[in-house]
Amino acid sequence: MDLITLLPFIVLIGAMFLMTRSAKKKQAAAAQMRNDMQPGTGVRTIGGMYATVKEVHDDTVLLEVAPGVHAIYAKNAIGAVLDDAEYNRIVHGDEEELDADGTVVPDDASSLTGEQSADAPEVARIDLGKDDSDADDAPKDVKDAEDVKDVKSAKDDGKTDGEAGTK
Repeated sequence: MDLITLLPFIVLIGAMFLMTRSAKKKQAAAAQMRNDMQPGTGVRTIGGMYATVKEVHDDTVLLEVAPGVHAIYAKNAIGAVLDDAEYNRIVHGDEEELDADGTVVPDDASSLTGEQSADAPEVARIDLGKDDSDADDAPKDVKDAEDVKDVKSAKDDGKTDGEAGTK
């Protein structure tokens, strides 16, 4: 056989080897994470339930899902071991402490438009919503565009400007 005919098969086997290798690495990392669990740490199961580890056995884990409520799970059912700050933020709603030295992000884009003093008057806001009652207040270019449409429709009917009538 020619080397060129074998090349696609070699590339395919190499790709399969690389894919299985990365999958094995992910499985090994997940197994190491599950083996490193300690009583008292917060975990998330693969079903999305948050709990605290009470006991770790060979193939199972005793979890406290609520105060006084314990459940036995397989170690494979643990999706992630969380650090204390993240677990408390998710389960108890604790807010993370903000860095006083860190950058503060403003709630609006006023800082992007330049400096504005505190006593400066507020800029008038323009309502961009369509209001049919103000047809006479339409800008001149909008009125001109409507006139052009009227002229074109009149020419399509075979009538000239100013000519009205019925068929």
